[in-house]
Amino acid sequence: MLDAFREEAIVNKVGGRFKLSALIQKRMVALNRGARPLVDVITNSHMVIVVEEILNDKIYLDNAGNVAFADGAPDLDQILQDSGPEFSEL
Repeated sequence: MLDAFREEAIVNKVGGRFKLSALIQKRMVALNRGARPLVDVITNSHMVIVVEEILNDKIYLDNAGNVAFADGAPDLDQILQDSGPEFSEL
């Protein structure tokens, strides 16, 4: 998994190291709050899940810098329902 960071392909796929870092951070927050993974990976590591989602073109950063889901991913209403508890509820 960490070998993917040594290759420039994942950096180029996202559009640079800063965008890659932002995408990983934002998606990890969603997963930590209870969002469901978009890939079938047998692991408890959210980092592995996020990297696989990026490599499988499931997520990307939109023009506003938000995590966007590629075609074939669950619809936005489903994602919002699965995003976990609000921070104020914790």
